[in-house]
Amino acid sequence: MTETEDTGKSKKLGLSRPGKLELKKTVAKGQVRQSFSHGRSKMVSVEVRKKRTFERDSGGHMSEIRENSATADAAKDAFVEPVDEKKVEVEAQARAASNLTNEERAARAKALESARIDSEKAAEAARLEAERKALEPVEEAQPEPEPEPEPKPAVEPNVSAPKAVPAAPAADDERRARPKKGAKTDNKKVQTPTPRRGEPRRRSGKLTIAEALGDQEGRQRSIASVKRQRDREREKMMAARSAGTKVIREVVIPEVITVQELANRMAERAVDVIKALMKMDMMVTPTQTIDADTAELVVEEFGHKFKRVSESDVEIGLRGDADDEENLEQRAPVVTIMGHVDHGKTSLLDALRETDVAGQEAGGITQHIGAYQVTMSSGAKISFLDTPGHAAFSEMRSRGAQVTDIVVLCVAADDGIMPQTIEAIRHAQAANVPIIVAINKIDRPDADANRVRTDLLQHDIQVEEVGGDVLAVEVSATEKLNLDKLEEAILLQAELLDLRANPNRPGEGVVVEAKMEQGRGSVATVLVQRGTIRIGDIFVAGKEWGRVRAMFDAHGKTLEEAGPSVPVEILGLGGTPNAGDEVSVVDDESRAREVGQFRLRREKAAAGVASARGTLEQMFERIKEGEAESLPIVVKADVHGSVEAIVSALDKLGTDEVKVQVLHSAVGGINESDVTLARASNAPIIGFNVRANPQARELANRDNVEIRYYSIIYNLTDDLKQVLSGMLAPEIRETYLGNAKIQEVFNITKVGKIAGCMVTDGQVKRGSRVRLIRDDVVIHEGELSQLKRFKDDVKDVKDGTECGMAFANYHDLQKGDVIECFDVEEVARQL
Repeated sequence: MTETEDTGKSKKLGLSRPGKLELKKTVAKGQVRQSFSHGRSKMVSVEVRKKRTFERDSGGHMSEIRENSATADAAKDAFVEPVDEKKVEVEAQARAASNLTNEERAARAKALESARIDSEKAAEAARLEAERKALEPVEEAQPEPEPEPEPKPAVEPNVSAPKAVPAAPAADDERRARPKKGAKTDNKKVQTPTPRRGEPRRRSGKLTIAEALGDQEGRQRSIASVKRQRDREREKMMAARSAGTKVIREVVIPEVITVQELANRMAERAVDVIKALMKMDMMVTPTQTIDADTAELVVEEFGHKFKRVSESDVEIGLRGDADDEENLEQRAPVVTIMGHVDHGKTSLLDALRETDVAGQEAGGITQHIGAYQVTMSSGAKISFLDTPGHAAFSEMRSRGAQVTDIVVLCVAADDGIMPQTIEAIRHAQAANVPIIVAINKIDRPDADANRVRTDLLQHDIQVEEVGGDVLAVEVSATEKLNLDKLEEAILLQAELLDLRANPNRPGEGVVVEAKMEQGRGSVATVLVQRGTIRIGDIFVAGKEWGRVRAMFDAHGKTLEEAGPSVPVEILGLGGTPNAGDEVSVVDDESRAREVGQFRLRREKAAAGVASARGTLEQMFERIKEGEAESLPIVVKADVHGSVEAIVSALDKLGTDEVKVQVLHSAVGGINESDVTLARASNAPIIGFNVRANPQARELANRDNVEIRYYSIIYNLTDDLKQVLSGMLAPEIRETYLGNAKIQEVFNITKVGKIAGCMVTDGQVKRGSRVRLIRDDVVIHEGELSQLKRFKDDVKDVKDGTECGMAFANYHDLQKGDVIECFDVEEVARQL
């Protein structure tokens, strides 16, 4: 049974006229537009469920309350959630303001400010009126008169209509008939009482998280808003591209660059760059490299700006700028002692080392260090540099490494000036380094110091005793005489030079010596020139780089840092550098790696060009003069200075006919790879102060590879000089014997032509070499096949005797020709 809408009477269920059995629908369908982020929206189907409310009418029957009735209106108003109109209005104004110009925004802001002031005034007036009414006595029978609506806020702030509770079914009809709060009965609106003073006011609007947590800060920008702004910027950029607006970029062009990398730097497609290069008649691929000039043309064609950089720019700023005067501090002098081999240079170094008190306490000096610093008896410090020979010293000076401050020239008083002494003087003069002459061995009975001073005048060295400015000190290394005077002379010269450096900067120096040690790796002896090197610093030494893992001084003591003029052994390199390489501390590993890789590429490129040039030159020489003999060898030594000195000495041994070809030279012991290389090239292995490991020795014995060990460089050069001398072609010497003149030519069957001759000078021997001279022109050179006197064969024919001669494989003989006879002998040559 159902209630009818008009009569409210019940009737039986039955079929309607169309013949359908149905109930009246209480669900209405519709469509609304749902909005999403980024301006997207779509239509969504929704269902609205209608609530049917029944109440007893005046006749006592149940009747449905329509939506247009006062009760339904009250219930609807009660169930609708109150809306914060201020918030809605602010959001609407924010959306509208996003599309306004600056002038319109200013006008809108001014209008909103005035509206806000009016609203606050109206709200204050309403609040005062409510307080006034609350103080007056309230009559229960008479409801409060309805307040007049204010012009601005339609709803009084902080006051919302109370929610009505729907009527529940009950037996008591009086409770059902009682009107609800806020509902209209008999066309009269029941007003909600105003809250009295002291009562808490109810919240208006929705409860947000910020309000619940008490966050009263300003509204923050959401992530969605940031994304929308980025999308708008991206759309503007795409619109600019579509409109033809080109973004001009500054493209950095190195010396060599690949096509793909150039396209990436221009933000262009690689296909377009390849098309541009094809127009220049260059067929390239994306991975192919092009030079800087071609890349510059491509960049200009695409309308970008270019900036040319060189690959060597990675070294810019590596050495640092010059120091200011106020940052410089005094440093110890760096002294190199040079001289002839037997003039007591080593003894003088040992004597100076013994004056180091700290050295005696530490128990000795590390043997293979190339430089050391000693503290003299006066307390002053002096750094001594022990170069591995004149060649290494010359290479160091030629690289421009200003390492040595003072050169002490050691000259024996009994021997005087020797050739190597002159060489040392030339090295010091070429390096523009002041010289102090130490006249050694004055304790010998045949010592003559004045002769040494006089001989030095021939080499532009004037000592103070003969009116010059060069200090000369007479010392004895074995007797330890006048070592204090030599110390004073060094310190006086250092004071005149005013040696200063800045210790408060990244360390810089030079590699004095480098070697490979088992268990320690690559060890470099570095002399710090300026700045300070500390443990943990990242540094570059030539083409090698690494991090300072440990530092040791000349006595084997561990150091935390090393300042100017301090020689140290540094551990932590990735490879063994060369003697004379510059050392610089850098900021990070990437910079060190870039510098090392650039220097390695430069070295390989230079070696490749040199080898190619040498190959072409050798090819032309072989065509012109014949192939030159070469002796391939493999050189292994204990330190890099020895390798450099040996290779330099062997290069000087070579001539146009024979030379030494160093296949491989390195620091360290002889290993299996060295033997394999020597076997493939049929070359001997030279070991200088190193030995082969057991595997290498076994492999060398099996493959018959010669390994020769040396500890003195002069013995090594002498042996190789003899080997090269044996490879030289012997010298051909001619010994004149005599001349004979052809008087008659006889033609003999089965023999050929025989020349009847008269020996006019010297003698003619059978088996000797002869020349046939016609009109003073040599027309043939060969050997005598027959020499006869009458019918007998003879060995020789002397002057004034007639004889018969026959030439081997030559018969163009004429009367009047002259035959010159001579012997040929071969003489061994020496380099």
